[in-house]
Amino acid sequence: MRIIGGTHKGIILHVVKGLPVRPTTDRAKESLFNIIENNFEIENLTILDLFSGTGNISYEFCSRNAESVDAVDINERCILFINETKQKFQFNNLYPVKKDVFKFLKSCDKKYDIIFADAPYAEKQTKEIPTLVTEKKLLNKNGWLIIEHESNLDLSAESGYFDVRKYGQSAFSFFKMSE
Repeated sequence: MRIIGGTHKGIILHVVKGLPVRPTTDRAKESLFNIIENNFEIENLTILDLFSGTGNISYEFCSRNAESVDAVDINERCILFINETKQKFQFNNLYPVKKDVFKFLKSCDKKYDIIFADAPYAEKQTKEIPTLVTEKKLLNKNGWLIIEHESNLDLSAESGYFDVRKYGQSAFSFFKMSE
């Protein structure tokens, strides 16, 4: 796993063996960040990374100088790895949170410019994420929710959906907050 852009571009991160994760591939991540950078100035953004796992997506936003990145995962070892990486690379804009993602969403009162969710592909509640984000009004005006999921999962009927991009077995579905 490597950081593909920003101030830490090219750094290879060695993930601790045994973490229950499936990091976003470099190819898909590069395509995703091309889309984001064509629509946003990352330096001014507040980011929420749900099911953050290794912190792969969080590090990309931190390397590109996002204003703040909240990384939420329930796994203690994942949060420990994210905290260690934060310290090692001095990502002072990264804030790891050990909590169940759905409980976090239900209790959150902060607004974000981009919310990225990469739930385990077996997670049955993935389709609930757009509704929770919309009901809690967690996105700033013109903000996006991006959900990474199996390419055969169709989220086009969910609240705020506007696009999907597929990369092999993975896909990113994009949502905007309805006005």
